[in-house]
Amino acid sequence: MKKIIMILGVLGSLFSSCEKEETDLHNNVSGSTEEHTQSSNNENLEIEDFIYKGMNEIYLYKAEVPELADDYFSTEDQKYSYLENFSSPEELFNTLTYSEDRFSFITDDYESLENRFQGISGSTGMKYGLGRIEGTNNVFGFLQYILPGTSAEEAGLKRGTVFTEVNGQKLTISNYQRLLDDDSFSINIGRIVDGSLQMTDQTVTLTDDPYTSNPVYIAKTLNIENQKIGYLMYNSFIGDFDDELNTAFGKFKADGISELILDLRYNGGGSVESAVDLASMITGQYEGEVFMKEQWNKKYQEHFESTDPERLINRFDSKIRTGAAINHLNLNKVYILTSNTTASASELVINGLAPYIDVVQVGETTTGKFQASVTLYDSPDFSKKNINDKHTYAIQPLVFKSINAHGKSDYTNGLAPDIQYRENLGNLGTLGEPTEPLLQIAINDIFGRAQVKQDESAYKTARKYRKIGESGMNEPDFQRMYIEEIPPILNRNQ
Repeated sequence: MKKIIMILGVLGSLFSSCEKEETDLHNNVSGSTEEHTQSSNNENLEIEDFIYKGMNEIYLYKAEVPELADDYFSTEDQKYSYLENFSSPEELFNTLTYSEDRFSFITDDYESLENRFQGISGSTGMKYGLGRIEGTNNVFGFLQYILPGTSAEEAGLKRGTVFTEVNGQKLTISNYQRLLDDDSFSINIGRIVDGSLQMTDQTVTLTDDPYTSNPVYIAKTLNIENQKIGYLMYNSFIGDFDDELNTAFGKFKADGISELILDLRYNGGGSVESAVDLASMITGQYEGEVFMKEQWNKKYQEHFESTDPERLINRFDSKIRTGAAINHLNLNKVYILTSNTTASASELVINGLAPYIDVVQVGETTTGKFQASVTLYDSPDFSKKNINDKHTYAIQPLVFKSINAHGKSDYTNGLAPDIQYRENLGNLGTLGEPTEPLLQIAINDIFGRAQVKQDESAYKTARKYRKIGESGMNEPDFQRMYIEEIPPILNRNQ
């Protein structure tokens, strides 16, 4: 599997770009750039200059990072001397990232990043969570769902299956990332029964094959007590599949559903435009109303407010990006299933709909990601036009935060559910079936039925097997919300 380097902050165009004395390092800057490049031991200086320019220009939290102030360096020579102190582009990026920013990142392979934004990557087909076994350094994986047409499906793996070994080695805190990153590996198989891991002697071999993932995982109409209820499990906001999403809503509309249950429990986000379209599909009666407002850094915010205030507003719309008419349901209420990994564009849908319709959130508190990013490339205007072909680095800084029509934003601690329920690893159920616990809770609420109390064993199991992560968590598109187009870059006077 081709790796992408990522650094999280606390973890480890209408205007031409008039960059006075700040053209690319492979050009001369006041006659001194070539000298700096030749004399420097830092072979990454050219990349680091691009990183600094991008963060200085458009980073949402520019004001929180002293080194990004426009007057921080008196001369270009001072800036290049500063850049030479860093051993790698990643180290510089991490230094220029605001300490409370969990989501900006850097990659040394923008082509792989672009593929992931289109749903293209390698996959064994296992979508899993990872837990640490209480009192040990041992780790286990538990399957949340299986991608169709993959080696995991061919092997007969099911939701709820657990594994503790890869290639015969026990998974531990120190080795699980390395073992699970192989292109081919075998796992042992078991389940959680009465709160305990029960493993078998059976093993299966999985291969990490090229795969394009359709995020519309399940779309079905349930007929319960003569009432038609739409159920949609949507696992990522990928623009290339907006047609499939719209088609699912067309089917719901043709079926005459009166209720919708939207399952975002494993959806870490994606395209802002797809999120706006999804909210517009659920509704329809609010076309043209404010779905979300954007707040950029001071320079860009002031520019947009004075020249194009509409640029800061995302409105409920009538067409998807292909130009096809949206299939509106005109609902006044929606049920949304969430977990603690529901993030970014998923949270945007919840927060954006809340001022207009009744949003009943079922499950766990979400991640708490309300900012959007954009891909910046090493070029004069940070687009792929005239890109520097000497390297494949790109950065994905946060560039704006989202605010709903009632002014709500900054939900750092996540969005809390109306009906709380934690998935029980010993009783995950079958996704899309009315008996699956989270779906059943939503259905019970629709019909005013008494709710089944959270099984105490779920809390005991959660304490015994503390969740530490999930598949894809080290990939650059994990829990991301992004825009596809860079705004026109403003003039810079440094």
